[in-house]
Amino acid sequence: MLRLGVNIDHVATVRNARGGDNPDPVRAAIVAQAAGADGITAHLREDRRHISDDDILRLTEALTIPLNLEMAATDEMLAIALKARPHAACIVPEKREERTTEGGIDCIGQHNRLKPIVAQLVNAGIRVSMFIEPDRKQIDAAHTLGAPVVELHTGAYANASGDAREKILRHIHNGAEFGADLGLEIHAGHGLTFDNVQPVAAIPHIRELNIGHFLIGEAVFIGLEASIREMRRLMDEARA
Repeated sequence: MLRLGVNIDHVATVRNARGGDNPDPVRAAIVAQAAGADGITAHLREDRRHISDDDILRLTEALTIPLNLEMAATDEMLAIALKARPHAACIVPEKREERTTEGGIDCIGQHNRLKPIVAQLVNAGIRVSMFIEPDRKQIDAAHTLGAPVVELHTGAYANASGDAREKILRHIHNGAEFGADLGLEIHAGHGLTFDNVQPVAAIPHIRELNIGHFLIGEAVFIGLEASIREMRRLMDEARA
């Protein structure tokens, strides 16, 4: 079965817009868990613009499904991950000025920086994934780093249309197949919605989709549980 990881970052974004405790991203994670999410993703950014250190602590205590900590490749985030011991850690590029993650991490150019970070996480029993573009050279580099999982960035696919989208979809499909042949577990995510998820979900080599912003936005109109259940239905329909 294709797994669904629900990113709860932007529940924290709404909370932080006003301050205080509401809405609580941990409560959202528990709702997502009950609605059929297979995992919860949370990105602890350097500037703490949404998820906080306390959120990560409370998530590790509250969840019975896996927590996937998205993190930059910094000494600070490595120390936090080693202390929190989430089920998984997804290493992502991070720029303070960006609104959201704009692309995949450069596993080729940052190989020497990433190698010891991946090794320490793996040695701690944390399942490491690299958030990368669906490019064969980057996938191969992620493999040489020792990460067992790659998450293919679907942002370009989500932002394209027509023939351009179909071309990018083929690129994602080919990248997923190449990575699976290397023995990597393939995940994908970024910008996926009810309208565009099914072609990606239909790629047989992909084992997990991580979706957040759209689900939280849709929850404003139909509720979080209904939003997750509909995404789950569409994914299952595409995979069937």
